[in-house]
Amino acid sequence: MKDKPHAKYKFLTSPRCGAKTRNGTACKAPAMKNGRCRMHGGMSTGPPKGTQNALKHGFYTKKSKGHRAFSNNLIEDCKSLILKA
Repeated sequence: MKDKPHAKYKFLTSPRCGAKTRNGTACKAPAMKNGRCRMHGGMSTGPPKGTQNALKHGFYTKKSKGHRAFSNNLIEDCKSLILKA
């Protein structure tokens, strides 16, 4: 801080967040452009719009269940044939 004496004063004079914290006092962290600190009003804008998060994987369709059941039965039949031999 000796080479930048003005830095601590800019931090001390910057606007504060002022959001209500868990213990009921005002937040003392420096505010961003939106008037809140990074913890009380940060950069998050919420989830993406539309259904791009609703990925359809098809794991539980009738067709997929049928394929898995057939495969499992085939594996069990193979195991039983190997054990009999």
